[in-house]
Amino acid sequence: SLQAVRGTDIAPEVGGIVSRINFKSGENVKAGTLLLELNADADIAKLQSLKATAELARQTYLRDRQQFKDRAVSQATLDVDTANLKSAEAQVAGQQALVDKKLIRAPFSGRLGIRTVDLGQYLNAGVKIVTLQKLGPIFVDFYLPQKSISRITVGQAVSVKTDAFPGKTFAGKISAINPKVDSGTRNVEIRATVLNPQRLLLPGMFVTIAIRIGRTQRLITLPQTAITYNPYGNIVYLVEHNGKGSAGKPALMAKQKFVTTGETRGDQVAILDGVKAGDVVVTSGQIKLRNGTPVVINNAIEPANDAAPKPRDE
Repeated sequence: SLQAVRGTDIAPEVGGIVSRINFKSGENVKAGTLLLELNADADIAKLQSLKATAELARQTYLRDRQQFKDRAVSQATLDVDTANLKSAEAQVAGQQALVDKKLIRAPFSGRLGIRTVDLGQYLNAGVKIVTLQKLGPIFVDFYLPQKSISRITVGQAVSVKTDAFPGKTFAGKISAINPKVDSGTRNVEIRATVLNPQRLLLPGMFVTIAIRIGRTQRLITLPQTAITYNPYGNIVYLVEHNGKGSAGKPALMAKQKFVTTGETRGDQVAILDGVKAGDVVVTSGQIKLRNGTPVVINNAIEPANDAAPKPRDE
């Protein structure tokens, strides 16, 4: 599935009444863009009061410092003035931070989602205002069995497809391999970074990812339903001619054949030995067959045979 390189739900750190909304749903924004303002009239008034107090403390400190040089005040008085000034400045900084928190800005460049607040609404701290997603590039997170890890390296090229854009392929590279294998599934998580210049791919999309590993091979494949797996060997049933039948048509019979299977991809299994191109293989109903059983071909039922099956929407 797809993950944004950077994505977050924007929410205020402090509560307040929405006094101004400066963005539109679905808009692209840059880092630092002012998105929303909370009413801060009382906070600003308090800030001005604290600034006045801090200025008085600064003037008192400067005056007493000069008098200390003339030995008109004690060191203790100057120490108190210094502490009062630092305390006043700290209160100003704290109040200024509170005022700044009433201005909600975009933490990074990206595309905004749908606005969830209205003008005049009171917002509690932590309430979602809008989602922000950075879409170019975008991450693809997927899993591979541990036996495949030796053939995967960071920087390896991948291609991504989605049924949302049929016929379109997105290029990318593997950017990270999880150093830990899932003990339950024996799979390892892989992350690829995929180019998304037109911002077509969106977080949460289901995609099909292909990784080129080694040289290209041409293999015979069969649906998984065609293979009967046994402890003594995997078998398939071929359909072969057995002379002519009563109606003058070719008679067909089933012939059991042991096969060597390779990797599985989706509904397909690679056949390394035992079947050659052109052979007719039984894909359904072989549980009733024995070697030499007469058969009649009926293609009304077709097994699943997709190398990259997609989940169905219920």
